[in-house]
Amino acid sequence: MNPQKKQEAKRLFDSVKIGIKKIKKAEVVICPPFVYLPILGASAFAKGFGGFRFGSQDCFWEESGAYTGEISALMLKDIGCQYVIIGHSERRRYFGETDETVNKKLKAAIEANLIPIFCIGETQKQRDRGETENVLKKQIEEGIKNVSSFKFQSSRICIAYEPVWAIGTGKACDVEEAQKMGLVIRKIIFGLYGSSIAEDIRILYGGSVNSKNAAGYIREAGFRGLLVGGASLDAEEFSKIIKSVE
Repeated sequence: MNPQKKQEAKRLFDSVKIGIKKIKKAEVVICPPFVYLPILGASAFAKGFGGFRFGSQDCFWEESGAYTGEISALMLKDIGCQYVIIGHSERRRYFGETDETVNKKLKAAIEANLIPIFCIGETQKQRDRGETENVLKKQIEEGIKNVSSFKFQSSRICIAYEPVWAIGTGKACDVEEAQKMGLVIRKIIFGLYGSSIAEDIRILYGGSVNSKNAAGYIREAGFRGLLVGGASLDAEEFSKIIKSVE
């Protein structure tokens, strides 16, 4: 829920554009608050003009109706979004999002031809109890329940591993541990959909990502992208992250 004013949002976005104008290999997806999507020009950038894609931080699972305050996946698609974040840990923690609601939203996003960025991750307590793998398995299985292998593959779904204990704490998951979790996720997908889809899927890392550790998650841990939080509010730092992984 940042920044607080549209002028600040525009200034931040313009600064990022300048900072990464020579980027050609990395795909950059900006997911601002709903109200800034039209202001930043989601429609104009929908097809990659300027090197960007746009995404939303959330969506609702119904197409339309009496759901005051909600935004449908179809509405987001109509204004130029290509991606949508589903099941972010903050949505789960503060708004009671469950694996069941995540599943509904994910299927709605796929039907609207949005690419879901499906977030999973364990809390510190779950990690301390040695439950991480079981937590990830449950979140994945419940989150993609009744999604066919064809829909799963054709939607180009991304899975973002975001250890909850690392988000906004400055205590990033070390590269070796993150790599292990990435392999666990791929193994779970292999069990559900087979080797071809498991090898193909884009797994992202998120959790206290910065310009110093970003490249390690890509080059050493084998992730195919990053879900950047706080660092994205600093145009210079965000640009450095993108350049370091290109």
